[in-house]
Amino acid sequence: MPTIRIVLADDEAMIRAGIRAILSGDPEIEVVAEAADGREAVALALEHRPDVVLMDIRMPVMDGLTATEEIKRASTGISVLVLTTFSEDEYVSRALSGGASGFMLKSGDPRELLAGVHTAAAGASHLSAKVAQHVIAELNRGAGTQANARSTALRARVDALTERERQVLVLLGSGLSNAEIGQRLHVVEGTVKSYVGSVFSALGVRNRVQAAIVAYETGLIDGDA
Repeated sequence: MPTIRIVLADDEAMIRAGIRAILSGDPEIEVVAEAADGREAVALALEHRPDVVLMDIRMPVMDGLTATEEIKRASTGISVLVLTTFSEDEYVSRALSGGASGFMLKSGDPRELLAGVHTAAAGASHLSAKVAQHVIAELNRGAGTQANARSTALRARVDALTERERQVLVLLGSGLSNAEIGQRLHVVEGTVKSYVGSVFSALGVRNRVQAAIVAYETGLIDGDA
């Protein structure tokens, strides 16, 4: 029986049909509803309480970023994966602050879409190396004093982490859930949650995707992978 319930939000019916076809190939995934605009996505998410919402950015009535923010305010238990193209990099910062669990490329490999859905449903983040490179480029757009200061500050915060906290950060950036991190480090999940909280606090980030970006940006994870 399907264990991962999805609400799919995109204003283009053809795109929704294509994504649904990909998801239907996984017996553990079920699309429970489809939305053609952001307002409908919010309503359906709150009605069905899915594990994951696949959210387009540019939609009528309400854009996907506003819809993401509303869903996360109403229910932190719903993960939102933003469907994006590289031409929409300017929206990355807002998506991150709005609580998105990751970014999926519309032009990406179908296998990555399935992997991203499973990762988000497990409560982890999904950020491929290719997407991370573009996210970092957007955050550091107009490189100069401000960008250099950001980079220097991030490296200082990472350097101040304990060895165990750095290990947790790398695993967070690799998209592992708390349970998977616990298995890797041979500690209980409660201990992992404590480490994750400490990492968030030390880095000044709000969620796993922001932490993952720091891991890429400071070189803890190879951005060329």
